Amino acid sequence: MSENWWKFTRPVALCLFTNNGRLLAAKGTDSVKQTEFYRPIGGMIEFGEYGTDAVQREIMEETGQKVKNVKYLGTLENIFVYEGKSGHEIVLMYDAEFVDKLMYEKEFIDIVEVDWCKAYWVNIEDCINGKITIYPDGIAELLGKLNSTNP
Repeated sequence: MSENWWKFTRPVALCLFTNNGRLLAAKGTDSVKQTEFYRPIGGMIEFGEYGTDAVQREIMEETGQKVKNVKYLGTLENIFVYEGKSGHEIVLMYDAEFVDKLMYEKEFIDIVEVDWCKAYWVNIEDCINGKITIYPDGIAELLGKLNSTNP
């Protein structure tokens, strides 16, 4: 990826893996803001790639796991500052399931592409009520809608 990635609007596909009131999200930090946050796993959509294909590919690259029952949930626009640099993403949000059900029993999942990153099962209610900072903006509302349809 170009070192000037933040100067362009990036198409991104993220997945809301949920299980028993929990969401799988990668833990991150911003050293400039000195903040901690979480973000669902997924990544950039490549040129000529559909969002559903991108989310499946990204999950395989990041976790080594296959997914099934991929469903489009909506689109979020994310304008942000990370590590002092402005960014802009159009984020396609998906719901899916891991084929390997043992993934739901793990406390955390190592993200293979980034050696310092782990994804944790965090409480959805903590994301909705702001106890946990979750990005992109608008995801808490999306989780609230998803949570109300899957009691």
